[in-house]
Amino acid sequence: MWPWGHLAVGYLLYSAYVRRYDGRPPGGIAALALAFGTQFPDLVDKPLAWSVSVLPNGRSLTHSVLVAAAVVCLVGLVCRRLRNGPVAVAFGLGYLSHLAGDALPVVPGGTADELAFLLWPLLPPVEYDTQQDFAAHFLGIEPTPFFIFQIALFAAALVVWVRDGKPGASELRGLLGRREESPRTR
Repeated sequence: MWPWGHLAVGYLLYSAYVRRYDGRPPGGIAALALAFGTQFPDLVDKPLAWSVSVLPNGRSLTHSVLVAAAVVCLVGLVCRRLRNGPVAVAFGLGYLSHLAGDALPVVPGGTADELAFLLWPLLPPVEYDTQQDFAAHFLGIEPTPFFIFQIALFAAALVVWVRDGKPGASELRGLLGRREESPRTR
């Protein structure tokens, strides 16, 4: 699954969860934690595999449910200490939705061997046919039905995010050093 597909799945799930249990849209910091969680496995595994070759492939260390459980628990403990449970839930849901997003497309026509990344290093690494390189990965994009589905899913998530009030946008601008203009100063 592509980054925008992971982000879309994670946001749609989290927005539905928060609306169901809290009756409101997601909060800003939690939305950023969710976005980070949806990308976290690839932000760790792909550079470590493709740039410095310390992992066997781009789906190994942080794509393992064993590591995911430890990371999510650690984030949960830190957020509990900081009294910010929604951030932990958001990150955890984003992270786990990433793993599901990578695993689910394999299920219909694949084999159990292709899901071995979920139990790495207990199971041997999956051998991929694709070149382990960022540029080659993006240059290899093909408009397959699954790719188009991810674009549509991202569009749907964008609509929901706007409906939710664009949670995380002002916090991200603040982190980047840009202040949001008030309506009076525009």
